Amino acid sequence: MNKKTKAPAGAKPASPATHPLADEVRPGQSLRLLQELHILTREGKLNQDSRRKLKQVYHLYQFIEKLMQELPPTADGTLTLADHGAGKSYLGFILYDLFFKNLPGSHLYGIETRAELVQKSQALAKELGFERMSFLNTSVAESTQSATLPANVDVVTALHACDTATDDAIAFGLEKKARAFVLVPCCQAEVARHLSQGKALSLSRTPLAELWRHPLHTRELGSQITNVLRCLYLEAHGYQVTVSYTHLRAHRA
Repeated sequence: MNKKTKAPAGAKPASPATHPLADEVRPGQSLRLLQELHILTREGKLNQDSRRKLKQVYHLYQFIEKLMQELPPTADGTLTLADHGAGKSYLGFILYDLFFKNLPGSHLYGIETRAELVQKSQALAKELGFERMSFLNTSVAESTQSATLPANVDVVTALHACDTATDDAIAFGLEKKARAFVLVPCCQAEVARHLSQGKALSLSRTPLAELWRHPLHTRELGSQITNVLRCLYLEAHGYQVTVSYTHLRAHRA
């Protein structure tokens, strides 16, 4: 019978390529981080829900990473990113772990209105030694005036920032002279509210009002108009805009 040989003292753990999750976890990803984010179980495994969550986060990370890699390098080689509506900061932590951690002097800011989530993210960043990761308990609109944030920010993300919070993120980025945006708008209601007002009068004046006669169509049309206006606004400020089914991406032309 062959005896099992013990690994020599000080031997390095198995490389990510040999890890059971190698096909699902990106190379260099901290498994401890994924456990702290409750994406991995305590046993270091994925369940059906967490596997779906990880795929969603990696999907967002993938096109943000590509955008950051395509940006012309700054004079000092650093990069700053402000993530609006950070929530539990799943994406922020993944971005830091896989990208910002290896960029000396670069910084990632998470902006969130819910104090308890900010406190938890601050504690986790400290525990993991993510020293160049900060969290602000403030709104998207108010963050523009925050003394904690630098005068200029390279990349602005706003993923599922509801209704006009996406517009506040755009205003923030323009004020901070952002070189790129990644936006995932949701719950656009402002234009829909205006379309709903005086709907009966609109129907009596023009057949075009049939486009938003039904409540569902009112919301959808309002959403489309809002996003078209956002694209035109960014293009008017010198950005090249790309729109996909899931997100809006803009960078300096």
